[in-house]
Order: sequence, then structure tokens, then C-alpha cells
Amino acid sequence: MTNMQEQVIWITGASSGIGKALAFEWASIGYKVVLSARRKELLDNVAHQINQSGGEVLVVLCDIMDETAIENAVQQIIKTWGRLDIVIANAGFGIFGSIEKLSAKDWNRQLQGNVTGLALTVKYALAHLKKNNGRIGLVGSVGAFLPNPNLGAYGASKAAVHSIGQTLQVELMGTGVSCTTVHPGFVESEIARMDNDGVWHPERTDPRPSNLIWPTDKAAKVIVKAILKRKRNYVFTTHGKIFVWLQRWFPGLMRTIISKSPKPEP
Repeated sequence: MTNMQEQVIWITGASSGIGKALAFEWASIGYKVVLSARRKELLDNVAHQINQSGGEVLVVLCDIMDETAIENAVQQIIKTWGRLDIVIANAGFGIFGSIEKLSAKDWNRQLQGNVTGLALTVKYALAHLKKNNGRIGLVGSVGAFLPNPNLGAYGASKAAVHSIGQTLQVELMGTGVSCTTVHPGFVESEIARMDNDGVWHPERTDPRPSNLIWPTDKAAKVIVKAILKRKRNYVFTTHGKIFVWLQRWFPGLMRTIISKSPKPEP
């Protein structure tokens, strides 16, 4: 096997949240890390911290809403380091509002980012992953399995991520490439502070129960372990597993619980 110090991992959405924590975790175990997102100053800060700790890192700006940017990012990675062993399609966001009120623009933006951008990230990485028995990580959500009031578009996009992961697991049989779809429950993120146009509102509060929210570093360790073990589908946190189990066996109870829960602002 190739020594992990030579292996290259590409993480989209690496400027904050789970993506940022994943960058630190992979670097800490010796991988060369490629960071992608839209906000260069935040990526540069993450890269500086990795460099300071002795890691190797490359910043490649990439907007997953732009297919050409995704293709160019892969080309830059190969030009710089000559290989790609793992890709984690983590970049994504939430569109808020009831289905009654969501516009075509809202739906298109949500699906373009969380579904099309994710699928194209995998598409352009695949040829290089196949050379190295590589790994794919798709970041979904427990929302893929639950009712999502005021988050219908987001839930639909994550259900699509789950379906894409299952499809890849069949299409990639015999290639040596694995696909792991992870479905987190509540994890620290900026998602509740972004509006439907992608504008950040620092004054907004996170409606999710604070006692259930995992820190990003804890989530990153779980995700890394699942990808290294080439698990197919992995649901976490503990409350996430409970919610999915309740939805499967007691859907009426789960609908009642969710209907009484706080809802995000549109």
C-alpha cells in the first residue's frame, strides 16, 4: 500500500464546520490535504494552522455551483501533487421555508449545491481515484430519513445524496473505489445563520437543541474512521440514530416530536 504520507485527500466546504474539522483530522494522521471552498481568507487560515503543525496542504478555490470550477480544481490537484486518493464531497447549505412558500429559485439553488455539485465533485475525481483504489465520502444528513418542516428542500437534497451513495456503491463494484455516505445528526455549523441567498447573519440563533449538538472535531473523527473502514452508510450521532430508528418503526410519534420542535428562520 502507498504510505499515507503520500496520499492526497480533497475536501470541499473546508473553510468551516465539519469540512474544516475534517481537514485538521486528516492532516493529523499524515495525509496531504487539499482544501476547497469559496472563501479564500478562511481557507488560508486553515492551511496556515495545518502548516504550523507540520502538515502538507494545498488551497484550491472552488465553487461547487460551477461545474468548470470543479473540473479545474481536480486538474490543479493532479498538476500539483500528481494523484488523488480520497474525495469528501462535504460542501453544502440549507434553504429554509415551507414547501408552500419555496420558489423555483430556492429549489434550484438547493439542488444545484447539495446534489448536482456533490455528484460532479465525484465525477471529476473518479478517474484518479480508480488508479489508487480510492475512497469517496459523501456528507448527507439524518434529514434524509425524516420529515423536515421548513427544511423540505434540504431534506430532499440529502435524500438524493443517500440515493447517489447507494448508486455509486453498485456502479463502482470491481473498481477498488469505495463510497461512504455519512448522515450526521446535529453538529456545530453555520447553516442556521445563512439565509436562502447565502448571506451570513451572525445575529441569528441556532434553533437546534444545544445539548444535542456535537462539536465538529468529534464528528470529524467518526467520519474519518467510517471512510477508512470503507463503510457504505453510517448514521451518527446517538440522537441521530434514535431519530432514524423512531421514524422507521414509530413514524407517527416522530411526526409529533418534529412538529413540536423549533423551526429554522426562512
